[in-house]
Amino acid sequence: MAEPDDAPRTPPTGPAGPRDGRHPAYPVGLRLSGRRVVVLGGGQVAQRRLPALIAAGADIVLVSPSATPSVEAMAAAGELRWERRRYAEGDLADAWYALVATSDPAANAAASEEAERARVWCVRSDDAQEATAWTPATGQEDGITVAVLAGHDAGHRDPRRSAAVRDAVVEGLREGTLAPARARTPGTGPAPVALVGGGPGDPDLITVRGRRLLAAADVVVADRLGPRDLLAELPPHVEVIDAAKIPYGRAMAQEAINAALVEHAKAGRNVVRLKGGDPFVFGRGMEEVHALAEAGIPCTVVPGISSTISVPGAAGIPVTHRGVAHEFTVVSGHVAPEDPRSLVDWAALARLTGTLVVLMGVEKIEAIAAALVAHGKDPATPVALVQEGTTAAQRRVDATLATVGERARAEAVRPPAVIVIGDVVVLGNG
Repeated sequence: MAEPDDAPRTPPTGPAGPRDGRHPAYPVGLRLSGRRVVVLGGGQVAQRRLPALIAAGADIVLVSPSATPSVEAMAAAGELRWERRRYAEGDLADAWYALVATSDPAANAAASEEAERARVWCVRSDDAQEATAWTPATGQEDGITVAVLAGHDAGHRDPRRSAAVRDAVVEGLREGTLAPARARTPGTGPAPVALVGGGPGDPDLITVRGRRLLAAADVVVADRLGPRDLLAELPPHVEVIDAAKIPYGRAMAQEAINAALVEHAKAGRNVVRLKGGDPFVFGRGMEEVHALAEAGIPCTVVPGISSTISVPGAAGIPVTHRGVAHEFTVVSGHVAPEDPRSLVDWAALARLTGTLVVLMGVEKIEAIAAALVAHGKDPATPVALVQEGTTAAQRRVDATLATVGERARAEAVRPPAVIVIGDVVVLGNG
């Protein structure tokens, strides 16, 4: 039988009493580590509440003749002790906290009365007004616990409103829009640098953690391929450094970027290095990590959604598909196959039957296609060039290995573009 959820009832009328529902709940955080907590009932209510009690380190005793598979798994893992029987008088002895959530109203009432006599704080799932405690809607973000109780001014709980307010607060904390970042004390040494993968271009595709760090930044060193729209959301005091315009010329660009990161971090500023895609996929992210380590500056790496998968996906191309491609290979195309600096084994790639994803290969795509064909790849192999993927300017140009050079010129395809080579290209065309 399904157990009733935490459904509040209208408070009883009559003279004001200790639990008449006209007074607000007193908020408090219970420290339950190592303390006895009794849970009556092993249904859906217990399944939702138990994980938080387990995380709090409570010594949990579950009393219920049956339990959901998830609750049973918690018992099997040793996270709680399960007594497979119905409630009996005395079960709440020595308890600090009780959750009463059985499908038997009489048992719930009896347990609630025992809790009252024993002065055990008790939550009831079937009748909130007869409980001595209410469970707030809770959430956690960056070491902050948010707990919301809504509706007490009307004399009853409003769980849906509580959950909505909680979600709004947690979302604001995650995005950094609700509260300012923790202030640093001057003279406490260099601030850590956050190396953030911004994703393929759509500002909604940055990770939650990356967006929160960006909102807390004093300085942002941004790549051209990073999600530019996010920069417009930054407060006016944030200094944005365009990594593409750092002086000293192309040969010194990376060294200048490293120097800028070190300089601002040593000045105690919160620095975010905002990169396109993922920092470690052709992003020279490890070079920046090493430079920061040599300067004694801590670095946090926040992975990003790589364009190698997301951009083809946004264009309707799966990089793998059952019966078509069981693997995909990602290579850099910024160096031509015949260039002695190339580290790519194009002959080996031509023998593969899976999908080939080429980044930074627009300028060299004709030479790349010729090399693959020369090493045995079918000239009719489908190719797709996806320019500015996931953004409003996204467009897709289809070709084959035999025609891709000509098509790229005719359609004026320009970077950034992800090139997909293989039979998966045509899957979305039907």
